[in-house]
Amino acid sequence: MRSNSLKSLLHSPKTAKTRHKWLATLLAKVLPGPKRKPANSQPMTLHTVGGGRKYLNAGERQRFAVAAGTLPLEPRLFCLLLMWSGCRISEGLAVTPLSIDRDAGTVAFLTLKRRRSAVVRQIPIPASLVAELTTVFDLTTREKDSYFRTARLWHWSRSTAWRYVKVVMKRAGLSGSAAMPKGLRHTFGVAAFQAVPPHIVQRWLGHASLRTTGIYGDVSGREEQQFAERIWENW
Repeated sequence: MRSNSLKSLLHSPKTAKTRHKWLATLLAKVLPGPKRKPANSQPMTLHTVGGGRKYLNAGERQRFAVAAGTLPLEPRLFCLLLMWSGCRISEGLAVTPLSIDRDAGTVAFLTLKRRRSAVVRQIPIPASLVAELTTVFDLTTREKDSYFRTARLWHWSRSTAWRYVKVVMKRAGLSGSAAMPKGLRHTFGVAAFQAVPPHIVQRWLGHASLRTTGIYGDVSGREEQQFAERIWENW
């Protein structure tokens, strides 16, 4: 669907602010709308009814990263992008060469659940991941092409992406509620909540309300201990 309006967007200025607005407009044209939650949906929590965690702890997260290395390059990079950014599967699949700011070391995601307001958020990712994405997808060349710079890096369906994540979880010996793509998002949220101010976590995860972000303080075990250690360091 390469309409005249879409073609004109390709020649928009590339300042950071304009680039984000341009990206939001482009993705909003081609991506499906978000699913609405039922009116009686339960409040989000990081634990199951039986008390199990819905997020990976630090050791499990490391096992996931190691197991991801057993996949071919493109699936491995997608799994690592989910782990390091906390993005949703659909948001990760929407990434294009222009989504990645190689100089700043960030990836721009359109917050799909807030599509009507076209919110684009930039999330820092490790320099090593930026370098691999640049090499594997030849971003330098793709950015110069008017078509490929707006083409998705991963041409998969959601179910295919889901299966890759589940394969890595299985190879890492992980199971339960945390061993799924949503678990990686929760894992990122918990780790970020321990390291940066809540309002930044809110922006990175694309939450409309800080109350939603607050669930990432509801941790147990080693993660709870780390919260306490932060207090002790300041006393």
